Amino acid sequence: MAHQHSHSGHDHHHGHIDPEAGDVRVAWAIAVNMFLTLAQIVGGIFSGSLALIADALHNLSDAVALVIAFFARKIARRPADPRMSFGYGRAEVVAALINYTTLVLLSVYLMYEGIMRFFEPEPVNGWIVVWIAAIALVVDLITAALTYSMAKDSMNIRAAFLHNVADAMGSVAVIVAGTAVILFNWTWVDPAVTIMISFYILWHVKSEIGETIRVLMLGAPPELDPEEVASAIEGVTGVVEVHHIHLWSMQEREPALTAHLVISADAWNQAEDIRVSVKQALQGRFGLGHVTLEVEGSGRVCAEAARFGHQQD
Repeated sequence: MAHQHSHSGHDHHHGHIDPEAGDVRVAWAIAVNMFLTLAQIVGGIFSGSLALIADALHNLSDAVALVIAFFARKIARRPADPRMSFGYGRAEVVAALINYTTLVLLSVYLMYEGIMRFFEPEPVNGWIVVWIAAIALVVDLITAALTYSMAKDSMNIRAAFLHNVADAMGSVAVIVAGTAVILFNWTWVDPAVTIMISFYILWHVKSEIGETIRVLMLGAPPELDPEEVASAIEGVTGVVEVHHIHLWSMQEREPALTAHLVISADAWNQAEDIRVSVKQALQGRFGLGHVTLEVEGSGRVCAEAARFGHQQD
């Protein structure tokens, strides 16, 4: 039996930005968020605003998210080794899941705080709140600018970017709440907007976390139809059928496939050429560069072979 393996695209690029330059951007984003957290805590203490303290905690979570993203990027670029033969690319996927989970916890906390403030309103110095929140919004926009382009091609950076977007919305909400206190003494606006922001965060997480979980659960890439891939393999001359297909993502945007090919008896002497043809077809049509194919003769097929995955007892 021939067992061959092909692997293209060893280098894992994160968007169109040089990895080292990207690290510098993330490092700067961490620095400005840590500065902002300190400023908001001080401002919250002097103004008596729980909203600013809550926003400070959110900014601290942004900084932590970016720290996780920073080290995940570093780890992901490490080469494969005997113990980690698939490489370390999924470190970014794990980081994304951690960051999304913290976003959920944070939104639940903000919702709780918002509800409690309806029952226990606090006196607030609106001007301090507005000025600190305005500074926070500027910092949020700077952080977003630093990470936006990288977020397009990395779920890890995208998770950190969404942390930042949610916090920018939070800063806008704090400005609105502080302004309402100044102009109308409407203290209820603060908790109302806080609750709205928590729902906004949850909505964003819901739209993004599924892809992260799919990669970790070895699910087929959403842009590839497993049955279409199987049919394309069987469309290659000399292939009788294909089974034990495993189609998954090595990491984000790096699809991989393993399968057993059944070669017709009259084409067995061309089995290697057929295997190469299948590999070329998968690369050309579906962009599958990491492919492992096991070849079987039509008279020696695996008993009760499952088309996808392996037979479960």
